[in-house]
Amino acid sequence: MSLALASADSAASYLLSRWIFLRALGLICLVAFVSFWVQARGLIGSGGLLPLGSYLQAVRESGGSGRFALCPTVFWLNASDQAVQVVCALGVLAALALTVGAAPIPALFTIWVLYLSLCTAGQDFMWFQWDALLLETCFLAMFLAPPVLWPGLGRESAVPPVARWLLWWLLFRLLFESGVVKLTSGDPTWRHLTALEYHYHTQPLPTWLAWYAQHLPAWFQRLSVLIMFLVEIGLPLGIFAWRPLRLIACGGIVLLQVLILLTGNYNFFNFLTIALALFLLDDAAWLRLLPGALGRVLGGAAGPPAPGMVQTAAAVVAAVVFGVVGLLQVEAALWPGHPAVRALERRLNPLGAVRSLNSYGLFRVMTTQRDEIVIEGSMDGRTWQAYEFRYKPGDPRRRPRFVEPHQPRLDWQMWFAALSSFEAEPWLQNLFARLFEGRPEVLALLRNNPFPDRPPRFLRAQFYRYEFTTPPERRATGAWWRRRLLGPYAPVCERGTSAAT
Repeated sequence: MSLALASADSAASYLLSRWIFLRALGLICLVAFVSFWVQARGLIGSGGLLPLGSYLQAVRESGGSGRFALCPTVFWLNASDQAVQVVCALGVLAALALTVGAAPIPALFTIWVLYLSLCTAGQDFMWFQWDALLLETCFLAMFLAPPVLWPGLGRESAVPPVARWLLWWLLFRLLFESGVVKLTSGDPTWRHLTALEYHYHTQPLPTWLAWYAQHLPAWFQRLSVLIMFLVEIGLPLGIFAWRPLRLIACGGIVLLQVLILLTGNYNFFNFLTIALALFLLDDAAWLRLLPGALGRVLGGAAGPPAPGMVQTAAAVVAAVVFGVVGLLQVEAALWPGHPAVRALERRLNPLGAVRSLNSYGLFRVMTTQRDEIVIEGSMDGRTWQAYEFRYKPGDPRRRPRFVEPHQPRLDWQMWFAALSSFEAEPWLQNLFARLFEGRPEVLALLRNNPFPDRPPRFLRAQFYRYEFTTPPERRATGAWWRRRLLGPYAPVCERGTSAAT
């Protein structure tokens, strides 16, 4: 029982590669569901920051019969807090099924439907590019997965080449577009190779290793930007080239993602990108990488039958759609001054409404300053105490943490709110209201509650400029950050009279 894995033909086999990829994807989906589940009540529960029931009611009143297209979610059936818990639980079960290899296509479809429902229900808290990337990956993986209820390497059909191409094409678009938009955006920090001199301390949730990376020499930072452009724009061209170039592309992409996750908390995004990159490896490469005994167990299967006609035909149709729309997306990234291309792409995109055929462009413009919102409460209007968030910078002496692959979505939104205004962020106004009410589900999203006995009478939000300390400053004070007050971000609000809703 040796299979193409160990034969002269093994370079063309992706049976083992698919086996590993689908299980990695299952684990990533498991993390995504659990991560949102533990925050759901505080974010979209009836007493949360953006209550789901109120949101769907507003869509129902404004959207009429078109509300299902505007808001594709199973929560139209039931938008209660219990329904959100059930959807998260079912998502976890489907992710576990995919991880162990049970009914992979039904499991992927269930994951896709339920996570799309959560993304829609999550409103401002679930509109990140990695959420869209996970939806697109799961959608495309349905064309890749073996069409059996309990597959094993000895019972699986061969990987449809078109399905493999679809996932490679997704990886290419993700990286290439993200690299190109940095240049076409006109941002001078990318063009002058100085972006990393700002990135480590201005990114949403840096790790403590980012403090050390910030203090690397300027020449090293510029060299790192050049290497990043090589990985994001140059190496993806090798995805569809000869096998050695594809293996080099895999190694470079994985290395870049590991370096990113060491210095910044980007949740499951880096792990998902790594999983996509590892699918570039064929089975012969995996057998060289895996320990001998494990490789023999996984590789000891009979030769696979040809992929089914129905699955192959569906993958071909998907390849045409994703190929045409994807090319338009790449063209729009290369020439952003041609809005007609973007308009055509949106018109031809049949999956745009369900966030499963997306354009990408991470860090298009580099933030050069870090301004943080510090929320404070008071009983008398004179003595103020700060609410500390779990992971975002607050107390300058608190060390930045590793939190990935979990995404603390309120902490992330606070970073975006600092780029906006209090009046433009309804969820932030609602945060004030929930703090006045002392809502336990919202307080659970924070690190501390300085008013455990009863809610404060007054709330305010102060604006601070944060920077990493220098090595001498840290040795002297123990602080990781230094900060200075810029002024008020939000006016002082009194309980019962605030602008919060």
